[in-house]
Amino acid sequence: MTKFALVLAIWLGFLTSTSAVAGNLDRNKTPIDLIFDEGNRAELSMTVVAPNVTGRDSSGHAVGNVGEDFGSVAAGIKLQFGQRLSFAMIYDQPYGVDTQYGGSPTTTLFGGARSQAESDALTVLISYDVTDRIAIYGGPRVVQARGNITLSGLAYGPLNGYDVHFATDSALGYVVGAGYEIPEIAFRAALTYHSDVDLEMQTVETFPGTTPISTGPTGATLPQSLKFQVQSGVAEDTLLFASVRWSDWSKFTLDPNSAVTNLAILDDAWTYEIGVGRRFTNNFSARLSYSYEHEEGEKLVSPLAPAKGGQTVTLGGIYQLTPRIDISGGISYTWLGKAPLETYPENVVRGTFDDNGAFGAGLRVGVSF
Repeated sequence: MTKFALVLAIWLGFLTSTSAVAGNLDRNKTPIDLIFDEGNRAELSMTVVAPNVTGRDSSGHAVGNVGEDFGSVAAGIKLQFGQRLSFAMIYDQPYGVDTQYGGSPTTTLFGGARSQAESDALTVLISYDVTDRIAIYGGPRVVQARGNITLSGLAYGPLNGYDVHFATDSALGYVVGAGYEIPEIAFRAALTYHSDVDLEMQTVETFPGTTPISTGPTGATLPQSLKFQVQSGVAEDTLLFASVRWSDWSKFTLDPNSAVTNLAILDDAWTYEIGVGRRFTNNFSARLSYSYEHEEGEKLVSPLAPAKGGQTVTLGGIYQLTPRIDISGGISYTWLGKAPLETYPENVVRGTFDDNGAFGAGLRVGVSF
């Protein structure tokens, strides 16, 4: 692999997380690109996202920004054992949501409604080069998640003031994939599958006018996903790349054991990306990409996740500080898709969020050793 191809491969998947504010809970599309790097490498990255998500309820009242700023961190290490075998361990925060509605629950449709969820994941991968061009990889993935939801406002009727807390739970899944490379032209195609992960979160519910009660575990299936990505050198110092990813969010539910109905109705998501990377000097390269996320179906969305798909433009760069240390960073902007809101009864529009977006920024430090 040429030096340029290696430099771009190091950060090709970077910054996909800085735009994640879609109606599903994906925040970074579960990257595993570290396994493709040459030699031994460690990296640490941080991203921040500042969404602006506003709309109007069905009574015509404006709803101020409900999107809370959030940040995430990721880290990884990759070790090479001989010419054919390598190992990688990757930590990330793949799923989350953080929305908060202002206003009074007694005079507005959504005042006081809130959703908050966080997750952590640790993925261990073993890669084996079957030939000089074909590699297979896979390994276990542990995910833990937790969250809290408050239904508040006149749109929720008798559930106005309901609160539910989902305690932290962990579960095991796996990752498998295969890649094909032509190093002379920096070509690589890879297909990666992430299995679903089944959680059982102990649940405490508080109904309006009552004290908190434990209602046992709530099952939640974090979705399986399949991603195909390809890159190729097209001219000296220039690389094109593209990917498509499917995520099975329609199988995700949050349905406590009480009489409360499913709190999360989501659609499958398809994410498409295309971009170009170019080296400008021996030490500096840059990348520009465009991605489009489409969520299947014509369902209305919950006020707790008031977006449906979107488009993102990302600009980033990497600078080689020393032969072993590099620093990369970038910015992105996401135009969020139009989202008609529903509560109860279903299929009745209670508000619309449109013309919204989110700024993202990221920074990563990598060390080869």
